[in-house]
Amino acid sequence: MKAYGAPQIQHFGEGNKAGYTLVQLIETSNITAHFVEETNDIYLDVFSCKKYEVAEVLRCINDHFRPAHMDHYILLRQARSDALPPLV
Repeated sequence: MKAYGAPQIQHFGEGNKAGYTLVQLIETSNITAHFVEETNDIYLDVFSCKKYEVAEVLRCINDHFRPAHMDHYILLRQARSDALPPLV
């Protein structure tokens, strides 16, 4: 995955909603994350139109964040050419 520009990082929210949100555009879509300060939870979404190795993403998360517990869900999407509107 190749970054497109610098990551955008903003801190906002109040109480148990406060935290940082990150958006990193990549050449094939984007990576977004929200870091919840109160619970130290991270919600990460890696979306790419190009195939990538999920194991590599999980290794990167483990290397950088060292989570005590992690759940992950994989959603494979397949675009159908017949579902797209005609180009004008």
